[in-house]
Amino acid sequence: MLRKLLYTLPLVLLLAGGGLYWQRHGLASGRPEAGAGAGAAAPETVAATVAQTQPWQTTLRATGEVRAVQGADMSAEVSGIVDSISFTSGQDVGAGTVLLRLRANDDEAHLAQLQAAADLANANLARDRRQFDAQAISRATLDADESTLRSDQAQVAAFKAVTVEKIVRAPFAGRIGVRLVDVGQYLTAGTPIVTLQALDPIYVDFNIQQQALSQLQPGLLADVHVDAWPGRVFQAHINSINSRVDSASRMVMVRAQLDNHDHALLPGMFAVVEIRTGTPRPLLTLPQAAISYNPYGDFVYVLQPDPHATVAAGSDRFAGRFTVRTRVVQAGATRGDQVAILRGLQAGEIVVTAGQVKLRDGIQAVVNNVVQPGSEPAPQPVDE
Repeated sequence: MLRKLLYTLPLVLLLAGGGLYWQRHGLASGRPEAGAGAGAAAPETVAATVAQTQPWQTTLRATGEVRAVQGADMSAEVSGIVDSISFTSGQDVGAGTVLLRLRANDDEAHLAQLQAAADLANANLARDRRQFDAQAISRATLDADESTLRSDQAQVAAFKAVTVEKIVRAPFAGRIGVRLVDVGQYLTAGTPIVTLQALDPIYVDFNIQQQALSQLQPGLLADVHVDAWPGRVFQAHINSINSRVDSASRMVMVRAQLDNHDHALLPGMFAVVEIRTGTPRPLLTLPQAAISYNPYGDFVYVLQPDPHATVAAGSDRFAGRFTVRTRVVQAGATRGDQVAILRGLQAGEIVVTAGQVKLRDGIQAVVNNVVQPGSEPAPQPVDE
C-alpha cells in the first residue's frame, strides 16, 4: 500500500502542475488582446484637454484695504450742551459746512460785555489823543489808554475763539456717516459726533514682498476687486510706494488711487489688487487641476492615442482609446484657474484634467469631457 502511494503521488503532483501551467499560459494564449474582446480590462474614463500656448503676462496679486483720501471722526474741542445739529446721516457736505453748535448763550453775553469794554477803551483813546494834541494830558495817560484798549481787544479775541470752538464745521468736502449725538445731549471735549470721509477719489493700501519692488513704479495700472461688488473690476493706478520696508515682515506698503464717482467703494473694505507687470509672452498653459503636486516633482498624465483614436482639431473632442503615460513637468506661475508649464510638455499633447486618482502608467483610458475643471485666466464668481 505504501509503495503504491509512493508511485501515485508524483503522478498526481505532475498532473496538478500541468493543469496550473495550462490554465495560466495555455488559456492566456487563446485570449484576445487587451481591448480586443469581452475579456479585456475596461479602460478608465477621464477628462482631458490639449495643451496650448497662450499669451501670458506676469501678475502681482496682493490684498489690501480701501482708505479715504481724507477721513476724520468729528468732535467738539470744548464741552457743552448740543444746541443744534445741521446735518443728516449720509449727507454730502462741502468744506466749512456747519455741522453742530453747542449752547453758547452765556458766552455770547460775556463776549458782548467784553466787546463793549473794548469799544469804550477805543473811544477813550480817541478822546485822549485830541487832549494830548492840545497838551491837556500827559504822554503817560495816552500810553495807559492804548494799553487798556489792547488788553480789552485781546480779551475779545480770546473769547471769540471760545465761541468759535463751540461750532463744529466740516474741515473738507465729503460724505457724513451716521449721527452719534442728539440735541440737548451734554458732550465732553473729544466725544465722536459723526465720521466724515472724502470718497472721490479714494485709495487702496496694500503690501507686497520686497523682491517685487523692482517690478513696480508709480503710474502702473492695477485692477481692484472687492467682494461687495462681485464681477466688477475697478481700475486704479499706483500713487506711491512707501520709503521703507518693514523689518519684521520684509513687506512694503503701496498705495493705489482710483476714481469713485458713484461712491461704490467705502473706507475699510477688504480689496484684492492685481498688477500686470512686464510684457506678455507665450507660455504653455494647463488647468491647475491637471497638475499632480508631489514633493519629488510635479507631474501630469499624458494620453497617447491608440491607432484608432481620433482628436477633433481645435477642440477637446476625443474618440477611441488612449494609453496613459506619466510625465514630470515644471510648473510655473498661476493666474486664475491656469498654470504655466515651463518644462516637460509640448503644445498639442493631450493631458488628463480630471480622474487622475484612478490612473497609473500604461493603462488604457477613454475621454469624456462632459464635466471639465475651470481653465479661466480671470474667473469670476457665479451666483448659484
